[in-house]
Amino acid sequence: MYELTVKASFSAAHSLRDYEGPCSNVHGHNWIVEVVVRGAELAPNGMLVDFSDIKEAASQALSRLDHANLNDVPPFDSLNPTSENLARWIYEQVGQKVNTERVRVARVNVREAETSCAGYFEAAGEDK
Repeated sequence: MYELTVKASFSAAHSLRDYEGPCSNVHGHNWIVEVVVRGAELAPNGMLVDFSDIKEAASQALSRLDHANLNDVPPFDSLNPTSENLARWIYEQVGQKVNTERVRVARVNVREAETSCAGYFEAAGEDK
């Protein structure tokens, strides 16, 4: 099995709903996103997928979030903009652009701080 990882970043504010503590107030992060794709077979050119294809898909998804208040951006205007929910949303958005029969997004990690990371992946054979 082959794996490729691409890192991207965005800056955004958010406030957590149904949470008691300082994070219920509007605050910002410089988010770091890691997109991991996986596949068993390389293309004839010896590549799983071009890194630029993954970067472009991630960039398109993150452009909706960059320099925004996440609480105002669908679906986070109704879905709590937690790192966990961001990881799943990015996983789904990038997957729509990258997934093929040969290559799939395997995992997305979202870091809101150097010491805090949330990840999302789907177990093999698991339905959404």
